[in-house]
Order: sequence, then C-alpha cells, then structure tokens
Amino acid sequence: MAPPDLYGRARPDRMYRLLRPVVAAHLWLSKRSVRRGRPVPVVDRDLPVVVSDRRVEADGVVSLTLTAPSGDPLPPWRPGCHLDVRLPSGLRRQYSLCGDPADRASYRIAVRLVGEGSGEVHSAVRVGTPLVVRGPRTAFPLVGPGPHLFIAGGIGITPILPMLRAATDWHLVYAGRSRATMPFLAELEPHGDRVTVLTGVPAAPELLTRARPGTAVYACGPPPMLDAIKAHWSGALHCERFSPPPVVDGEPFELQLGPGGPVVPVAADESALTALRRARPQTVYSCQQGFCGTCRLNLVSTTDSMLVCTDRRPGRVVLDVRDSRDS
Repeated sequence: MAPPDLYGRARPDRMYRLLRPVVAAHLWLSKRSVRRGRPVPVVDRDLPVVVSDRRVEADGVVSLTLTAPSGDPLPPWRPGCHLDVRLPSGLRRQYSLCGDPADRASYRIAVRLVGEGSGEVHSAVRVGTPLVVRGPRTAFPLVGPGPHLFIAGGIGITPILPMLRAATDWHLVYAGRSRATMPFLAELEPHGDRVTVLTGVPAAPELLTRARPGTAVYACGPPPMLDAIKAHWSGALHCERFSPPPVVDGEPFELQLGPGGPVVPVAADESALTALRRARPQTVYSCQQGFCGTCRLNLVSTTDSMLVCTDRRPGRVVLDVRDSRDS
C-alpha cells in the first residue's frame, strides 16, 4: 500500500504509487538472482553409475569420473556437495564432488588411500566398474559474495575446487606434505598468483596471511589444521572435516546389543561407533560426523533411534541389534 501524500492531500502520494511496480520487480528479480538461486534438491535414491575414467592425481590419490550407464544427465549439484558411494563390497563412503557443476554428464571424485574404503577404491575399482551413489548433498555450502579465503589441506582441495569456479573475489592457500602428494596442482596453475602453495606443516598465521577484514574463510583438511585456524581466526569460518572431531567432555555410558545381549562400555573420550565396532566390526558407517545417517540404529522398546557416530545417552542404551556371535 502506498503511503499518504507528502503534502497532506487525501490521495496517496503519486511518486510512491509509480515506484510500487519498480520495487516489486526488483524484489522478484533479487529472489531469482544467480547467487541465491533455487536450492538443489537432495537425491535420496540409489543412482547407478559406472566409472568411465580413472586417473592417478598424486601419490596415493586417484580420481574417478562417474557417468550414468544410460547416458542420461546426472542430478544437478552445487560447490560443496558430496556423494554417498556404495562400493562393490557393500562399504559406504562419502567423497566430495570436485568436477564442474555445469557438467551434467559426469561426476568427479578423488580418493586418497587412507583406510578400508579408500583401499578398495584403489585396488578394485577400475574403468567399467559399476557403483551406486546417493546424493548429491552438502554440509559445506558456499554462501555470500565474498571476499573468500579458501584453505585446503591435502585431499581437502576436493570440495574447494568447484568453489573457485563460483566465487569471484578469492584467494586459495593449498598446503600439503609435499607437492608429490598434492592432487590437481596442474589444474590450479592457470589461476596464477591467486593460489599460494605451501609444503610441510604451515602454522595458522601463515595459512591466514591473505585473510583481511570481512573475509569469509572456507577450510577443509585434517583436524589439527582446522583446530589451529579456529584458534587464530575470529571472523566468518566454514569448515569441513574428512575425519571426526575428537570427543571432548564426554561422559561414559553403555551399549547393550539387543535385549539380554552383551554390554559394550563406551569411554568418555570415544564415540559409541568406535566402541560398537570393537564388538561388531561389520557395523556400517560413513561420515562419522552425524549428517549422512548411515550408522543410525533403532533402540529397543521405543520409536527412537541413535546415530552411534555422534549421539551419547546417559546410563545404558539397548540397541535393536544382535551381537555377531549370535548370528
């Protein structure tokens, strides 16, 4: 509704009446702006893909290009998204998308050899291997106009690469043990002095040298690096971990594997998942940070459930599972 006339006349002010459609059009366009855009829907269904390319990107790092067997376009995604990947053995692991979001024909992920799941990728997954994925989904979205300082440690470069395509005012600090262990260095060369490459174990002040007032820092890498950045940076900070944070100020409790089943103690400084896997090594898990839901287990005599990677409960929790020795 237009405000009263500025000169006290009964009719609404003419100038404000003329501006109303202009303001309405501006608001409509702002809601459809490129930066705010519509959210990409999460794809919570099994999506079959096939490995169409496999490359060694650095010492202990391979990249996989995934395409739909039918050749159909893949679901859209934004920088910071990852895929839940079900490997041929049945293991489920999460890997950041590190390709071009504009490329609907393929997804690209990169995997460093660090554990059981990545070991299977390196030893058993080849061109032509069929896989099943879920997603894309994100817990590490790129927001705001910048300026952005991106800090990547080793394989932490993977979610950062697509962000460089979307951001405008940015600088990247990329750290690794040695250049031989750092994937995608050649891909970053065209960016010139917008990229700083550090080797060894740089301290937080060196990582944050390019941060200026108003900068949003996006960091992905090993927990010690992220913890150091948090301790030295008081501005906007967005982090993604590739391993779970340590349990701090936890209280010990107990897990019981089904009614009358064995009791597994959970120490104050460990997760329920860690304790459960000692008794039940086949327990499935993925992110270990509470957002993928892979390790969610139902509780006995209740409709409640528990994410054993992050949740803690006082006393004793009776899980709706059986000890593997009872199978």
